Amino acid sequence: MIVLTLVHDRERQLANLIRGLELAPTPPAALVVVQMNEPARVLHSPRFPIQVLGVEDDGILPLAAARNAAVAAAPGEELVFLDVDCIPAPELLDAYRQALQVRPAALHQGFVHYLPAGVAEGSWTPEALLATGVVHPLHRDRPAGEAIPHPLFWSLNFACTRATFQRIGGFDEGYRGYGGEDTDFAFRACAAAVPVYQAEARAFHQYHPTYHPPLNHFTSILANARRFHGRWGLWPMDGWLHEFAAAGYIHFDESRGIEERRMPSAAEIAACRDASGSGF
Repeated sequence: MIVLTLVHDRERQLANLIRGLELAPTPPAALVVVQMNEPARVLHSPRFPIQVLGVEDDGILPLAAARNAAVAAAPGEELVFLDVDCIPAPELLDAYRQALQVRPAALHQGFVHYLPAGVAEGSWTPEALLATGVVHPLHRDRPAGEAIPHPLFWSLNFACTRATFQRIGGFDEGYRGYGGEDTDFAFRACAAAVPVYQAEARAFHQYHPTYHPPLNHFTSILANARRFHGRWGLWPMDGWLHEFAAAGYIHFDESRGIEERRMPSAAEIAACRDASGSGF
């Protein structure tokens, strides 16, 4: 089983992810790290090999391209995609192995427990993370093995085989920057008759401040929303688009589309930053 993760300016978080994998009873066969818009560096673990590669784009994080590059470099057929902010629980890999044995032709999505600020910044134990992490409300009370509607797919923590990934067609590299690429991936999975199931695989999301709404990704959200609508006839991230419209940055009509009015200022972006410490 190969673990794949993408990195940009997340050294502490990556070190915690690696430590989490080292605590697994059966470690991964390898970890593939893709460093986006930064030099690739040498990483080591005493329990598994780490392969590092770099993917560049002009100032925008190439999330879709980096995921595809990770899969192309992965030396195995069972793939686990983990956001670099996620610390895997010791049982995560075994849970995914079991899920893929039962349904090898499906996508399997794990639980994500959000950690409050200050947790996992020093020494930690998996037991302490489980005691303090909070499952996102959209995923709470969902039993393992249950089918998940494709629009609720998240790419923070999921697994599939290489064959399933190729059947879906990978991630569309026309999505650049933040927003929409994982929803598009899920919609193409649906079109390819690839179901999504909940797995018991748990990961702990390390705290970082967020933006509500995410004006820090304003330009890429608009571009990626238009790309998604052009393919599927639906608007993704419509809650954010309506918030952008209410604040006067765009005019948004679901039948007519997006009309940009003005860019948010640096001060307006900073004002949306949520550093409350809640985790999500």
